Amino acid sequence: MPTTALSLSRDEFELLEKLLWMDGPSRHELAARTGHSKSKIASLVAHLLDDGWLEEGESQESSGGRRPTSLHLSHQLGFIVGIDLGATSVDVVLCDVNLTVLGTRTAATSVSLGPGPVLAQIGGLLDDLLTCHGVPPEGVFGLGMGVPGPVEFRTGLLINPPLMPRWEGFNLREHFAALFEAPLAVDNDVNLMALGELHHVRQRGLGTDLENFLVVKLGTGIGCGIIARGDVFRGADGAAGDIGHICVDPDGPRCYCGNPGCLEALAGAPHIAREAAQAVESGASPILADLARQHGELGTREVAQAARLGDPVANHIVQTAGSRVGQVLAGLVNFFNPSQILLGGGVAHMGPLMLASVRQSVYARSLPLSTRKLRIDYTHLQDASGRRGAAVLALRHALTVQAGLRGEA
Repeated sequence: MPTTALSLSRDEFELLEKLLWMDGPSRHELAARTGHSKSKIASLVAHLLDDGWLEEGESQESSGGRRPTSLHLSHQLGFIVGIDLGATSVDVVLCDVNLTVLGTRTAATSVSLGPGPVLAQIGGLLDDLLTCHGVPPEGVFGLGMGVPGPVEFRTGLLINPPLMPRWEGFNLREHFAALFEAPLAVDNDVNLMALGELHHVRQRGLGTDLENFLVVKLGTGIGCGIIARGDVFRGADGAAGDIGHICVDPDGPRCYCGNPGCLEALAGAPHIAREAAQAVESGASPILADLARQHGELGTREVAQAARLGDPVANHIVQTAGSRVGQVLAGLVNFFNPSQILLGGGVAHMGPLMLASVRQSVYARSLPLSTRKLRIDYTHLQDASGRRGAAVLALRHALTVQAGLRGEA
């Protein structure tokens, strides 16, 4: 880690933060992206190279003059750890400081068990991953973690999380501070999906109109990550995007949060599984009954398989869930006018019928101007969005802390 970390100027820090979103840019590309003069960029880069924050990479194609060289964060900074904790699974990723993935670990879990068992499991995955790649704990530069519940972003505390009642007020930063010298940043899991998708589209140059879009996770819980003006929008306290607790039926079943008829209670994975079980009990779906006998359980996977086999009951379950999701998203489209809605999570990937039902409901209920250019599709990174976002958050936060600016990423 650079010994002069606390002497970074604001311009130097902003240059490092800008470089995070680019794929090995040259000095010329940094000047174009930041608006600074070429001479100022040359001076800033020279200081950052001398102080060990940056290193030069390969030479690029010349446009007529001296061949430019790519710039990267220095590998001596250390390594980045991302943790994507969902309601029923956890992914851990180890990256170098330029976010190249070195290894991942995935395991089934249940956040309902509480922080003790789950964090012990995560600790085991982390130990295995770091040992495998020869990285000591002091070699970690930053950690980022996503959790399936509301997070007060400033403090990193979980506040009354419906799916995680035993985690209320648990201090994840203190827990990891006992294991690593590096700082930990915590956010809602779907915000990290959105951050991962934003990083992907910027590095790939997939379009300049992707500064205002939504990422929706459909799984055990339902949430929405909001990218507004090119960054994650978290609201006043970090609770923005908790669309799973928007009411779609006042007479509907009671949700984890205590209120009736929430979207999550009517379109989340547990509700889909309950509807499938009821269809089997009533004898309405022999196909679902056969799948239950084969697999020993009924979940979204079995419902999706039954739908692909043409089972009318399964098709109805999928279409109804998709329509309810689309009903809520239509309200967001009319309010926010996003350029894209990207869907992820196990429920979203139940098959084309789910995606078609969401699209149909959104387009039917939204204003024509709001949907004229709207794209509704799956996330670009599939199930890696959360891992990428956790790593991006970790790096942004670590740069901020190590620069002595003490703000949040």
